[in-house]
Amino acid sequence: MKRSAGLVLAMVLALSFVGAGIAAEHPTEHPTEQPTTKKEKAKEHPKEHPTKKQTKKIEASISMEDLAKSIEGYVAKDAALKGGYFLVYDPESKSTLQLTLDHVHKERLSKVSSDVYFACADFKTPEGKIYDMDVFMKGNKTDSLEVTEVSVHKEDGKARYSWFEENGIWKKK
Repeated sequence: MKRSAGLVLAMVLALSFVGAGIAAEHPTEHPTEQPTTKKEKAKEHPKEHPTKKQTKKIEASISMEDLAKSIEGYVAKDAALKGGYFLVYDPESKSTLQLTLDHVHKERLSKVSSDVYFACADFKTPEGKIYDMDVFMKGNKTDSLEVTEVSVHKEDGKARYSWFEENGIWKKK
């Protein structure tokens, strides 16, 4: 875990993230019915994560759909090795969360620097608790993307941290 934290800190210090400011937390946290329109989906996570303005194509070789599929594939492969659950250590509860992927927020996929990408995804526990996880990946081609960090952003809609931009660098608060 220290290695991931060190890697993230090094990335934050080394990279200059350019993007929109952070809006207030969204008023309805993870509704029981999934948003069906693009407009509804956009309202679910309004500019609360680090982003760079982009087109649908993130890189010539990596599309937003490819990025989402990479995350879905990573989670599926990892869960298959661990009894069907994606296991994430939660430092706040000091326990390992048993999670299943609910969905990747495809409207919240972003390139944050050269070969570094961000996504937000919702996971569920067997008891039905929802965890909003921040996922960072690094790579320059779809088949070389690797997950570098997964952290608990929200537990049942309650944010544990937010993002803010300071002098062009995105930081957790």
